[in-house]
Formats: sequence, structure tokens, C-alpha cells
Amino acid sequence: MSVLVFLLQVLAQTLGIYLLVLLVRVLLSWFPNLDWSNPVLSGVSAITDPYLNVFRGLIPPVGGLDLSAIVAFLALQLTQSLLNGASATLMGAVLPY
Repeated sequence: MSVLVFLLQVLAQTLGIYLLVLLVRVLLSWFPNLDWSNPVLSGVSAITDPYLNVFRGLIPPVGGLDLSAIVAFLALQLTQSLLNGASATLMGAVLPY
């Protein structure tokens, strides 16, 4: 396995982990009484909020719903899929027709 393929796979797996952390952050936002000064919660917030804020600036809330998280998830999943496809192509694992 080449170094490039390995790096693409590591990046794709890292994005998968980040997607899980992002999902936790979005689910936790449904509970308004949480103490965000808790070190674990503030860590999750510090990791995910800069990424979410990019999309919050682009997509305004619709009827009180913040749809920016959906677009953020889709962008990460698309990037992860592209990385997986690129590593599969480089490995020669593309199935013939």
C-alpha cells in the first residue's frame, strides 16, 4: 500500500470520527439545560463549533430550525466519500463493469 493511499484512508477515517463527534454535538444541542462549562462538553463544542459556524454563516435558520448542521454533515460525508473513492482508485480496487 502506498503512502498516499494510506494517508487518504487515514483522512477518511478521521472524518468518520469527526462526523460522530459532530452528531453528538448536534444531539446535545437539543438539551438546553446542559452545563456547557463541563470540560467534556466544552471540548466537544470547541472542536465542532468552528466548522458549524462556517455553515451557520451561509444558511440562515428557517422557522427557528438550524439547517446548517445538515449541510455540514453532507459536506463531510461527500468529502469522506471522495477520499474513499480516491484511495480505492489508487489501489486499483475499482470493479470492472
